[in-house]
Parts: sequence; C-alpha cells; structure tokens
Amino acid sequence: MAASMPESFLGLDGRDADYTRARFAVLPIPYDATTSFSAGTRDGPRAIITASRQLEDYDPGVGREAYRAGIATLDPLEPDARGPEPMLERIYRAARKVVRDGKFLIGLGGEHSVTAALVRAVRSRHKRLCVLQIDAHADLRDSYHGSPHSHACVMRRIHDMGITTVGVGIRSFSREEARFIRSAGKCLISADVCRRSDDWINQAVATLGDPVYVTIDIDGFDPAYAPGTGTPEPGGLDWYQVTDLLAAVARQRQVVAADVVEVRPVPPSTATEYLAARLVYRLVGLVGA
Repeated sequence: MAASMPESFLGLDGRDADYTRARFAVLPIPYDATTSFSAGTRDGPRAIITASRQLEDYDPGVGREAYRAGIATLDPLEPDARGPEPMLERIYRAARKVVRDGKFLIGLGGEHSVTAALVRAVRSRHKRLCVLQIDAHADLRDSYHGSPHSHACVMRRIHDMGITTVGVGIRSFSREEARFIRSAGKCLISADVCRRSDDWINQAVATLGDPVYVTIDIDGFDPAYAPGTGTPEPGGLDWYQVTDLLAAVARQRQVVAADVVEVRPVPPSTATEYLAARLVYRLVGLVGA
C-alpha cells in the first residue's frame, strides 16, 4: 500500500530510484515567499510526490513503464529565510549539480519564481536553450510588490538571460506586460487561440529552437481540472491539449529539463496534485521514448 512506500516519486526505491543510474532527477522546492494571492504552494512538492505513489507504473499514453529509465527523488531544498535572491542562488547550485551529472532535471514547486534559477542552471550546460511556458499568466512584469524576483516576474528574468520563450495558455497580463509583449515581439499563444485554432501546436513548436526547457504552471490548466493553485484563471487548457503539445515538442525538439509549479493543495481534493504527478510521469515517458 502507498502508506508503506518510500517518500519518492512513484514510491520507487532500490535500483529504480538510484541517483547514480537514474536518467531523471526530481528536485522538490517547497518555496512560496512571493505568492501574491493564496499561499500554500510550499506544500505542492510533497503533495505531488504523495499522489504519484498512486499512479500505475504503465502509462497507456506512451505504451510502456517509463520509470525503468530510473527516477531519483532528491531531498527537498530548505527555503532560505534571507530572501528571494539567496533562495534562487541555493536552487541554482542544487540544480547545476544535477545538470552537470547529466540528469534530466525535473523541478517541483513551489511558486513559479524558482524556474529562473532552474533555467539558469540548465543553460550552463545547454547554451542555446529555449523555454516553453504553459501558464495562465504572462509573468513578464519587471517587478511586482517591489521585487524583481516575484513569481509574477519569472519569464521577464528568463527573457533578460537572452533566452527565447514561447508562452501557451496565457490569458492574463497587465497593461505594462502588454506593452512589453509587443515591443519585445514575444510569442504568446492564448488559451482562446488553442481552443479555436487547429494549428497552434505547430506554431508553438516552430517558434521554439533546440534544446527546450518546459515550465508548467499548473494554472495553465482550467480550474475545472486543476483547482488547487494560488491564482486560478477561467478559460484554461485541458489534459489533452497540454499532453498533445508536450508530445509534439518531444518528437520534434530535444527536451532537456522541466518543472511543474504553483500546485497548492486544497484538501480534501487531490485532483490537482494527481494531475501534476501524471503530467510529470507523462513527460518522463515522452522524453524517454
């Protein structure tokens, strides 16, 4: 039973979870110091890992038991109480080791600000990195509530690194962000375009270079599917839209790292963390195919 399983992704242990041989490494980051509406994403990583222990080892979507490539679960990163900048540096150092060890890094948030440090670490190995963002919000503010390291600024910080980004599912941004999107020529594909167009996946893939980092803010999904998040927005994506996009990107580009962030458990429901766990495992299967 799950209660007796190890506290690891899928409940794996032994050879299947051994870091030295694993292709994938899960890094839990229970951090939510800059959340701007409902706090609680610090509980997301544990909830996702707990939910993952209920998943079937076989994923019909990829037709195999993807865990056999090895999925190591690292110890959660302790938050740095000194503030966002020291915390992002702590995340960067931990992630850089995983990347240098040749693992496929999977970050579990926690708030979306953590992605900037993860991307920086992955870029230390993959200089031409591009980022696919699945999200309800543009996250392109230069600062928010006085901080340039808010979760509302994460994609702006990644832009500042000179990295090409493609946002999918976006349906909320400020006037300031709208001006920046136009001036910087950012590629944002709204959830409405995803609903009405037959070509949005091809557009997203064509705009991405190689290799690709995938960041998935769980609020990119419609709240009907993922109610457990701090800033839910109506009119979002569904499971099939997101997984079809990920499958196309994995077929046509080299995906080298990913994260799933902004899961905020809302007991007694476990729908959001279970969706997040399945999403991580689907990505493992797609990348390992």
